[in-house]
Amino acid sequence: MPSKRKGRHREHGAEGDDLVEPEKVTGKELNEIEELSARLTTLVEMLDEKGILDIKEYRRMVAMRLHEISKADAFEELDEEL
Repeated sequence: MPSKRKGRHREHGAEGDDLVEPEKVTGKELNEIEELSARLTTLVEMLDEKGILDIKEYRRMVAMRLHEISKADAFEELDEEL
């Protein structure tokens, strides 16, 4: 039996994501990348404040992952050129 949470509202976007449109937009509307970035930054900060996540370790791991992805993309481009 599915559990019900009071006071929580979940909507799924066209692509099945869990982003919920804000009820009131004040200022410039953010594009999807800007919104996701703000959400992730907020989440990481909250987890760091609660001691669940070490923000320095998180940033180090993200930098390594981005480097790996960038290197893989570069190799793929070189492979396509050959």
